[in-house]
Amino acid sequence: MFSPNIFCIFAAMNIEPIAFFHSPLTSKFGIPRQSGLAAGLTGRIVFTPEYRRAEAVRGLEGFDYLWIIWEFSANRTSEKSLTVRPPRLGGNERVGVFASRSPFRPNNLGLSCVYINKVELTASEGPVIHVRGADLMDGTPIYDLKPYVAYADAHPEARSGFVDQRGWQPLSVEVPDEVACLFTADELSALKEVLAQDPRPRYHDDPERVYGMLYAGRDVRFRVAEGVVAVVSCL
Repeated sequence: MFSPNIFCIFAAMNIEPIAFFHSPLTSKFGIPRQSGLAAGLTGRIVFTPEYRRAEAVRGLEGFDYLWIIWEFSANRTSEKSLTVRPPRLGGNERVGVFASRSPFRPNNLGLSCVYINKVELTASEGPVIHVRGADLMDGTPIYDLKPYVAYADAHPEARSGFVDQRGWQPLSVEVPDEVACLFTADELSALKEVLAQDPRPRYHDDPERVYGMLYAGRDVRFRVAEGVVAVVSCL
């Protein structure tokens, strides 16, 4: 059995961010529901001043992927429950919170695997890690980083519960030329990947409803009907 002293130590644990994430997605709406789904979506990991030392990332350039332990900081005041409604189940069926990847968790901690584009040593921000495929909002606090190790972390034959039973295909995306020209080629490609994942709540199905998503400093407006995301404007 655990001694009461051990529980006191756990209860008193306090962790502080070691870095913050910077992304073109500046609100919760539109964030990919899993890392890697929008593989072209870029972001930067910028360390807090006490960790802006080259030796802290020495050797990281030899790895392709990185685990990020972070906080669902936008959900700090959200109500928590022991059961949640995963989007893959249509947003109507409940499973246990620990049988899900829900962002509404007891300690608000997230875990994501991202691709390392490069590790850049800068004069003003120290080592900056450029990544792709993150599902983190701009400004997200990061509490730890660990390199992905294929022999221990990859389990290609593993079962995935209800995820295996509910297939889902990305949507088609249509962006008019007058909107496409507002973004670089890489930004536009990543935007299409994000929209293809259907940012709407799964129980929404109104083809006339216009949604707005903040991306790269702009408000992208779109509709969804018959498996197609149609961008209608960009402010």
